[in-house]
Amino acid sequence: MGDLLRKPVGQSGHVHDITAESAGWTYVGFGLYRLAAGETAAEVTGSREVILVLVEGKAHLTAAGQDWGVMGERMDVFERTPPHCLYVPNGSDWTAIATTACTIAVCTAPGIGGHAAARLGPEGIVQAVRGTGANTRYINNIAMETRDVADSLLVTEVYTPQGNWSSYPSHRHDEDDFPNMTYLEETYYMRINPEQGYALHRVYTEDGVLDETMAAKNHDVTLVPRGHHPVGAPYGYELYYLNVMAGPLRKWRFKNDPDHDWIYRRDNPGA
Repeated sequence: MGDLLRKPVGQSGHVHDITAESAGWTYVGFGLYRLAAGETAAEVTGSREVILVLVEGKAHLTAAGQDWGVMGERMDVFERTPPHCLYVPNGSDWTAIATTACTIAVCTAPGIGGHAAARLGPEGIVQAVRGTGANTRYINNIAMETRDVADSLLVTEVYTPQGNWSSYPSHRHDEDDFPNMTYLEETYYMRINPEQGYALHRVYTEDGVLDETMAAKNHDVTLVPRGHHPVGAPYGYELYYLNVMAGPLRKWRFKNDPDHDWIYRRDNPGA
């Protein structure tokens, strides 16, 4: 599979519209709106459930026949505060009217009507620390499996300090073999601070059939259809990414690359 790096189509409006079809897979979709105050975004969900993430800025949201008021609090994603998020089920619709300049991520996957529309944050999102040393990163778990808030979607935010690695040691989740592993497609929406920087994202399989390294810049999206997928933040540049995952089972089980699993075992004795 090629074309794993997706550039925004402009600096404002509907700058990303990645469907499962355009990605060449089955489950995950990702959209992004960058709106000025007063501008509107609206979609019908159809057969897909949606989690709206107010990446930054504020918007008045209506969804599933309800008025959710003005949502959003952090004006810069690198404030690291928990995001305001809204779950919208399949067979519904949503509208966002920007009350300030804002960035809204639209995370989608197949829905089965198992959950009603609901706020998912900032309440209930507590930042966690993962990894040690230059593998340390900071996690806002929006909708991982410990929160029964969606039919298919798994969504999380990750902050990786300058010079650190993330999604590391290298791991994969590309086989439907629960409880050993789950098949999950994945997107990364990248933000860089300062914004002129970049992150390095490698996606590779152990047999070498897929081995692609991308320099992702501010507002780029990378796709992980299969294989291992470590991310590096160069010195001088802090990295944020929003992960969207989905597959046939809403659980996150993975296997480390055998060549690099010693790092995990060294840092997690007895695990």
